[in-house]
Amino acid sequence: MSDYAGRNVLITGAASGIGRLLAGRIAAEGARLILWDVDAEALQRARVELATTAATVTAYACDLRDRAAIAATAAATLRDVGPIDILVNNAGIVSGRTLLEARDDDILRTFDVNTLALFWTTRAFLPAMLERGTGHVVTIASAAGLVGTSRLVDYCASKHAAVGFDESLRLELRRLGSNVKTTVVCPFYISTGMFAGVKTRFRLLLPILTPDYAADRIIRAVRRDRRRLVMPRLVYATWLARLLPVPAFDGLMEFLGVNRSMDEFVGRATADEAVRTRNVAGTRGGR
Repeated sequence: MSDYAGRNVLITGAASGIGRLLAGRIAAEGARLILWDVDAEALQRARVELATTAATVTAYACDLRDRAAIAATAAATLRDVGPIDILVNNAGIVSGRTLLEARDDDILRTFDVNTLALFWTTRAFLPAMLERGTGHVVTIASAAGLVGTSRLVDYCASKHAAVGFDESLRLELRRLGSNVKTTVVCPFYISTGMFAGVKTRFRLLLPILTPDYAADRIIRAVRRDRRRLVMPRLVYATWLARLLPVPAFDGLMEFLGVNRSMDEFVGRATADEAVRTRNVAGTRGGR
């Protein structure tokens, strides 16, 4: 069991979305929180809000695209708060563009944050876990790491890599006879704003998950040392579906609406801009 009380818990991408919700729930259980995020202002707001419930809250602005920045921030974290007990690799981004629409930097950024950062952060904190014989590495991947779909070629590829990262690390630790645990989380779309505009064809079978539900399930899975959490349960059928011939598999994804789920995607940045535009228009109209 990976209890949170009195543990050093580091969460990347902690200033918003699922990362922020996880931080709030873990803080309520008495953990010592370490928050990383590229958004320094949002990070400080989160730190102030969480300081009333957590044992301690330490925040570090860190660009996960920058390997040197990760190394420097990890060194500062180890110096300031000591070894990490639970590392939650949560930070993630999405461009929502087709392969030919995506800019080179879109693709590089997606892999830097969603995939390579997993390596750099885990390599920074795993040695101390191995030395102490205890620890937990949590990888927030995605159902997109199990099934590909259009307009998510870079994202799906990065999350497939994240799933492979967790699985290989788990087996490596097993070979070492280590007690360090791993958990991979593969949720369907979560309505945090990151995937604003996505649709699902069958809401009962493949619901767009609420942030509170997803955060509660993740907290419980880590506490119980579950190796894999997939949400909703229908996504588990992916492994069986892969036994089908490729045309049948692709047809099933079309029938379920998975391959068209991104057709109306706008994403957090576009959605936020639309809200700002409406607000400005409303203000001008009031004048």
